[in-house]
Amino acid sequence: MSLIEVRHLKTLTALRETGSLVEAAERVHLTQSALSHQLKDLEEKLGCPLFIRKTKPVRFTSAGLRLLQLADDVVPSFRSAQRDIQRFAEGESGRLHIAIECHSCYEWLMPTIDYFREHWPDVELDLSTAFSFMPLPALARGDLDLVVTSDPIEIANIEYIPLFQYESQIAISRHHKLAEKEFIEPQDLKNEVLITYPIDSERLDVFRHFLDPAGIRPAKIRHCELTLMMMQLVASGRGVCCLPNWALTEYTNRQYVTTKSLGEEGIWCKLYIAIRKDQRDSSYIQDLISTASHTCFKNLKGILSPDL
Repeated sequence: MSLIEVRHLKTLTALRETGSLVEAAERVHLTQSALSHQLKDLEEKLGCPLFIRKTKPVRFTSAGLRLLQLADDVVPSFRSAQRDIQRFAEGESGRLHIAIECHSCYEWLMPTIDYFREHWPDVELDLSTAFSFMPLPALARGDLDLVVTSDPIEIANIEYIPLFQYESQIAISRHHKLAEKEFIEPQDLKNEVLITYPIDSERLDVFRHFLDPAGIRPAKIRHCELTLMMMQLVASGRGVCCLPNWALTEYTNRQYVTTKSLGEEGIWCKLYIAIRKDQRDSSYIQDLISTASHTCFKNLKGILSPDL
């Protein structure tokens, strides 16, 4: 058996991209203990350390850097070969009509779709927004082939594949009176203007999991279609909004806004890909799900493995 396997290269790549053993383990769907054991075993076989322990972000040794160079050459080729073999086995043509229920999902979904188009050019791909209609019944009927949703509904023949966990957070102006609080309680929003995307409130995390159970309604709801516009309104003190933590990272890093958890423990939700069970074995659908998962954990900050 070869000393170095593709799984080792994927683990080292995850460690480089996340900077920590904990997050790398989440990325490759291992426990931290299993990941540490895998790396230690590889180092013993190679006879040298690959990274310096107890550094953050992780610092790699010369041997580790050389393996990362190998990973950058091998892993993309390995994935491409797997994809080609799937296409040879099952044919290259098909249809993939996608709907999304999340405005902010475009950040990671568009690179996923671009990658998919490049490798499955003969699959008819169509993307539509699902903000103004209920896409899951359309998926069950066969009008759609895949739906990205955070609101799974039990429907016959529909399967939900969890992508990741995210925390719903409140974004407020840095000068807002609530900026001094450690976390937000439902009554804190009673006199606030809550800025949301233009969809029914019962489909929004802040209402379903936070305000509605407490019997609280904000003073006013203001609709806005663009995340950037929402952030401008929040930064200027004209309201607050609730978004996934990963969608807020760019704006908090630039200090446009500050964020607070919903309640002391925070509210964590899952994002799913919904498909029909009879399409579960389709190679191009499996590839899109795999690519979406990889793209999410590569590009988004603050998300967790759906299995934790």
